[in-house]
Amino acid sequence: MPTYEASRELLAPRADVWRFLSEPYNLADWWPGISGLQPDRRGQIVGDNRPSLLRKPNMSGTLLVLAVQPYERLAFHLTGERLDVELTLAEPAPDRTSARLVVSGPFLVGLKRSMPMKALTRLHGLVQTAADL
Repeated sequence: MPTYEASRELLAPRADVWRFLSEPYNLADWWPGISGLQPDRRGQIVGDNRPSLLRKPNMSGTLLVLAVQPYERLAFHLTGERLDVELTLAEPAPDRTSARLVVSGPFLVGLKRSMPMKALTRLHGLVQTAADL
């Protein structure tokens, strides 16, 4: 099963990043291929309908939260794509967060080496609370 990872420094305190991540509706803003989430006990996922020869045309299924350590770690499983995701956060400075994202899944489900960095780049753009403007 291929596993890809990426790391990025986010320009926001860890508490701000965690507050953003803990809001289920925000997942569609930073996770590639998801256009919405219907939060309930099962976390129904709505895809973006981009057809491909190697993946289902619509990312869908259920998001299962596997582990939560507030402000430090979030692990979940996307049932439709059979992806396991782990995001860990550290605080190298009071106004910065170090994020490490690991994604693994079976062959031929559309998992690309670039997916973790793409997700972290989107997250970076959304949590710029400490950026010097």
